[in-house]
Amino acid sequence: MDPGIVAKVVHGGKVPRQKNNTATHYIDFSANFNPFPPRVAWSPDLALLADYPDDEYLELREAYARLVGRAPEEICVGNGSAEIIRTFCHTVIREGMPVRIDPPTFGEYALSARLAGGTVAAGSGGAGVRFLCNPNNPTGYLTPRSNIVEMLAAAEKADRVLFVDEAFIELADPRQSVADIASPHLFVMRSLTKEFAVPGIRFGFGIGDPALVSRMEIMRPPWSVNSFAESFALAAARKYRDLGESRHRIENEREWICSRLLGAGIAYEPSATNFIMLYPGQPAAPLTAALRTMGILVRDCTSFGKPEAIRVAVRTREENRLLLEALFACVR
Repeated sequence: MDPGIVAKVVHGGKVPRQKNNTATHYIDFSANFNPFPPRVAWSPDLALLADYPDDEYLELREAYARLVGRAPEEICVGNGSAEIIRTFCHTVIREGMPVRIDPPTFGEYALSARLAGGTVAAGSGGAGVRFLCNPNNPTGYLTPRSNIVEMLAAAEKADRVLFVDEAFIELADPRQSVADIASPHLFVMRSLTKEFAVPGIRFGFGIGDPALVSRMEIMRPPWSVNSFAESFALAAARKYRDLGESRHRIENEREWICSRLLGAGIAYEPSATNFIMLYPGQPAAPLTAALRTMGILVRDCTSFGKPEAIRVAVRTREENRLLLEALFACVR
């Protein structure tokens, strides 16, 4: 493990902590959840608490295998995407292995790679593993499927592994997914947290070669997906088709926000998903603090290496209107 690791990764979604500190009502634009999630008919069954979950999660793996057109032995599960990233790294990365991570992007890749003994660099030609977030967090950039197929071909030729994080793909354009491609050199990850706006239900799943999935399942701690999470995930699997309506509504709201930002002269990264990284023309830290006093939580992108940027989630029209009113009041 890299001895220089001294802190956890910074994440958004601090509403519970803010609520504990003040009576102010906050609208949370710092966490990127689907603002229009499908309705999942589910309620906790207390009887599930009487037994351990099935640690092989066969029913769960079968359900998600059907969703992505793969076999159950190509599916692994985990306590959210963070556990899957951590498990993947400890399974694949060897001490001193170069790992390619191009910033700005999700911080858990670099931390997990270093914890597993890897050395992280951007644009490293000799990397044994390359991480790609698609669409990317925090920029929202969606890499076309054709480009990823080219990356995979290069990985196969060099006997390396490409990890593609598709946590937001269902909220962007699932036609760009590579989850249907079977290769020993490709691993794809998905997350219910973002798609169904259920951060309290920790569930993610991965798609990969059966040999890699088997090794990851050995590395994963036993019973890491609790019974409530498993039950919800099974119910949510039947609602994936409804995410098309979410995508349509998110696109409308995102375009509405971007048109107002453009009119106000505020630059932003073109996004394909449910969040936008923008450049307000002043340092992110004091702006984030000022917005917090107005009941608006946004993501300071300093931890992404972008101290001049903030990231905002796309929410409902009225909430988006309140965000822009507060933002324009702070930057004018």
